[in-house]
Amino acid sequence: MKKITLLVLLCITSFGFSQVQNVTFNVSPATFEETNTITITVSNVTTASWGVSDIYLWAWSYDENDINSIDSPTNGTWTNSNETQKLINNGNGTFSITFKPTSLYNRTNIGSIGMLIKAKNGTGDKKSQDQIYQVGAFQLTLNSPTNTTSILNSGETLPISAATSLPANFNLKANGSSINQKTNLTTYSFSPTITQNTTFVLEATNNGQTVSKTFNAIVKPTNVEAAVPAGMKDGLNLNPTDNTKATLVFYAPNKEFIHVIGSFNNWEINNTYLLKKDTAKNRFWIELTGLSPQTDYTYQYIINADLRVADPYSTIVLTENNDQYINATTYPNLPSYPAGKTNHAVTLLRTGDASYAWQNTNFQKPKKTDLVIYELLIRDFDALHSFDAVKNRLNYLQELGVNAIEFMPVNEFDGNESWGYNPSFHMALDKYYGNIASFKQLIDECHKRGIAVILDVVYNHASGQNPYYRMYNTDNGGYGGQASADSPFFNQTATHSYSVFNDLNHSKQATKDYIKRVSQYWIDEFKIDGFRWDLTKGFTQNCTANDEGCTGNYQADRVAILKGYADNQWEIDSNFYVIFEHLGGNTEELEWVNYRLSEGKGIMLWGNQNYNYRQAAAGNTSQSNFSNVSYKNRNWPVPANISYMESHDEERLMVESLTAGKATSTYNIKTLATALKRQELAGAFYFTVPGPKMIWQFGELGYDFSIDYNGRIGNKPIKWDYFEVQERKNVYNTWNKLIQLKLKYDIFETSDFTIDLANTNGLKKIQLTSTAAADIQYINIIGNFGITTQNINPVFQKTGTWYDVLNNNQTINVSNTNSLISLAPGEFKIYANTAATLSNDDLFLNDDIVVYPNPVRSSFKVNIATNNIIIYDVNGKKIKEFSGDFNANSSFSVKGIKRGFYLLKASNKEGKSYKKLIIE
Repeated sequence: MKKITLLVLLCITSFGFSQVQNVTFNVSPATFEETNTITITVSNVTTASWGVSDIYLWAWSYDENDINSIDSPTNGTWTNSNETQKLINNGNGTFSITFKPTSLYNRTNIGSIGMLIKAKNGTGDKKSQDQIYQVGAFQLTLNSPTNTTSILNSGETLPISAATSLPANFNLKANGSSINQKTNLTTYSFSPTITQNTTFVLEATNNGQTVSKTFNAIVKPTNVEAAVPAGMKDGLNLNPTDNTKATLVFYAPNKEFIHVIGSFNNWEINNTYLLKKDTAKNRFWIELTGLSPQTDYTYQYIINADLRVADPYSTIVLTENNDQYINATTYPNLPSYPAGKTNHAVTLLRTGDASYAWQNTNFQKPKKTDLVIYELLIRDFDALHSFDAVKNRLNYLQELGVNAIEFMPVNEFDGNESWGYNPSFHMALDKYYGNIASFKQLIDECHKRGIAVILDVVYNHASGQNPYYRMYNTDNGGYGGQASADSPFFNQTATHSYSVFNDLNHSKQATKDYIKRVSQYWIDEFKIDGFRWDLTKGFTQNCTANDEGCTGNYQADRVAILKGYADNQWEIDSNFYVIFEHLGGNTEELEWVNYRLSEGKGIMLWGNQNYNYRQAAAGNTSQSNFSNVSYKNRNWPVPANISYMESHDEERLMVESLTAGKATSTYNIKTLATALKRQELAGAFYFTVPGPKMIWQFGELGYDFSIDYNGRIGNKPIKWDYFEVQERKNVYNTWNKLIQLKLKYDIFETSDFTIDLANTNGLKKIQLTSTAAADIQYINIIGNFGITTQNINPVFQKTGTWYDVLNNNQTINVSNTNSLISLAPGEFKIYANTAATLSNDDLFLNDDIVVYPNPVRSSFKVNIATNNIIIYDVNGKKIKEFSGDFNANSSFSVKGIKRGFYLLKASNKEGKSYKKLIIE
C-alpha cells in the first residue's frame, strides 16, 4: 500500500486481529490506455469479517517510469473513505467500480495504477492486498522466469518466455548487449546459458512503442566458512580502535548466501561484499573497510541475491515513503533515502562520532512507591512532536510534581504518525520524534530534574516491515501473508487471543536472544530507567486466538519467559523498573509482584481503575467503587500496582462527566466548572492511596476530548491554552498539592491504611496511620461523590486539633471522633493531625497581576514585585528570561523578539502566574 504515511494503528489492548484479505481483482478491458473507461471487479471478499456491507477503492498511480506515486484525490482519509470511490454491490458476491484513469487520478502520462479495497474506516487493517495494473493497450507479460532474480550454477540455462498483447519485435539484452532478436511475434522464448551475474532486459516494440521487462540471473557464489570474530554482537559493530572499519553480523538460518549492498558499492551485488558464513552459529558476517569517519552510509542485506532487508538491529533506518515528511527542525540534517538505488528500509551507518557526554551520571531513581508517572504521546503532547519540544515542557511537568515520564513507543514504527504499537524495527529510534542526540539530551535533562524515563516497549509482535518477518513468510518477502513454518521468530498463527500484526514466539531461543539484545541496547545507550511491557498476556504459547479463557488464566510458560526477561534487565541495571501491562488474573500477577522481592526487586503491574473513577466523577455512585486502587485489596505484599484513572487506552474522566454527569436542579456535573471540580475530588482519592501513580497527559487540566475524537488513534487537539483557564489550572494546582503531600510525607508510604469507597451514596473515606512518622501521623480524607449535600462520619483516629491541609491548614477541633461533617456535592477534605507545609504556587492568580501595555511594542511592565520573568513562544520554547529583584511596575524590554503571541510567566516568593503577551 503506497503513500499512506499518516496511517496510525490502534493500540494492542483495543483492536483485534489483522484483517487483511487476499481478494481477486479483474479489470475490463484487460489492456487499456489512460483515457479508456475501465471497470474493476472484485470477488472473494468477505465484508462481514470487517463488520461492513460496503467497500471502497483506495487508489494511487505512477508516472511512465513507474515512479512518483500520487494518491487519488478522491480517496478521502484512511478512517473515512470518500463516497465517490464506493464500489457497487453486484448482488452476486462481486463488487465493481468504473472510471477513466486520467479522471480518477487527475493526472496524465500514467505508467501504472495501484489500488486496494477497504472498509470505509480501514483502521485495524480492514483492507485487501495491493493490486497494480500497467497502463497501455500494448503490454508485455513475462511468463518465465517468475522471480525477479534467478539463482543458478555456472553453466545452467535460464528459460525465458514472454507474450505481448499485439505482434512485436523482441530484443533480449544481457548486461546491456543484445544477444537475441525475434520479429513479428506475440510469443517469445529463449534459454541463454548463464556463466556470470547478468541483468537481462527483454524489449518488445510495436509501431514505435517499446515496453520492457528487467530480471536478473545470479551465479550462485561459494560461501567462505569462517567463525564470527570474538566479541561481535548481532547487527552493526563499530571498531573501537579504527573508525574506517565496521563489522556486520547477521543471524539468518536456512539462507544460502548473503551480500551487503549499500552506498559504498553503488547498491550492486558484488562478491567482494559476500558475507562469510559461520554455519555453527547460523550467522553471516563481514568486516567493512575503507570507511570515512563521520560520513553517512546506508546499507541492506540482499539474501540469495533477491530479498533486500535492512539490518534487524538497525538503530536508525531510512524509509522511502515517510522520510520526506520529517522536517529539519525535528531531525536536522536527515540523510536522504537512496531513491532509485533500492527499495524498502535501509540502515544508516556512521563511524567516528563522539560519544554523547552525559551530564548526569549518578541519577537516583525515585522509590517505586513514590512514582508519579506522566504517560505521554509525543505526537499529541506538542505541535512540534519532538524530543526537543518535550524537553522545553519539562518545567511544566516538574512543577506539577511528576518524577517519571512514560513515553509511548518511540522505536521505529510503520508510517510517521502512530501510537507506536506497530513496531517495525525494535532497536531503531523513530525519526518523527527526532534524532538520537536529542533523545539523549531529553533524558539527561529529565535526570537532572529528578525525573525517571520509562519506555513503553512492544515485544509481543512486529509489523510486516520487520526484516525477520519478511525473511520467513508466505508473501515472498512482502509485508503481508503470515510467518512461514521455518521462521525462527514468529508464530504462524497467534497463540493468544489479543494478536495483531505478527506474533513473536517467545519460546524460541532466537526470539529470546533478539529481545534481550534489543532491551540491553535501550538501557545501555540511553540510560532508560524502566520498561512498561505492552500486552504481556501474549507471551504464552499455550492458547489460541479464540480462547480468552486460556489467555487470561495462569500460564506457566508465560511466567517463566517474563521472569527471564526481568532477570536480564536487572542484570544490566539492578534497580530497573520492570512494569507489565497484563491486566489479568491475580494468581499470575501476584507471582510477579513477589518475584525476587526479597532482593528489593519485584515486578510492577498496570492497574486499570478508569471505569470506576469515571463513574464516580460523573456522579454514578452505584458504579463508583474504585477500591482496587489499593494493592491491599488484591492481597499484595507491596504497592506494586500502578493504578490509573486514565491511560492512553481509556476514555477521559471529563468526557464522562460532561456527557453523562448526574444533575439536580441546583447542581449539574455536565457544566464545565463542576466537572473540573470533580477532577480535583477524584485526585484527592487517587494520589493519597499509597503506591505508584500514573497520569495520562493533560488529565491535570481536565482534558475533555474523547479518546474516539478523530478516530480512536487519530490526532487529538493539543490544548496548552487550557493552562490559561483558571478553572482548569485549579485542577493542576490541586493535583500538585496532592502530589506534594504524597512525596513529602512518610505517612503516604504506610501500610496501615483503610479505604471505604464502596458506599453507593457517594460518601467515601480514606484513613492513613503512621505513628512512627516524625511529622504527620494521621490522615483522614473524606469526600462526597454524590450530587446532594450529605453528612459523613469521618471517624477521626483521635480527638484534638486537625488541619485542613489543602485549605491553608485551617483548623477544626475534634472533641467527638464520630461528629458528622456536612459536605456539599463534589466537596472533599484532607485532614491531618499536624499542619502540612506545601508550596503555594497558585497564591496569586491571573486576575491579580497586570501586564501593560499589552500588546507591547518595545517594553512592558508588571504591576507586582517579581524575581523572575520568562517569555515562552506558543510551542513552549523559552524565548527570554529576566532574573533579579524587580520592584512593581519595573520595565522589561522585548527588543529582538518577533511579532506574535507569547506566554509570560511571572514569579515571586509567593508563587507564579501566567499571562498572555502580544508583541506587535
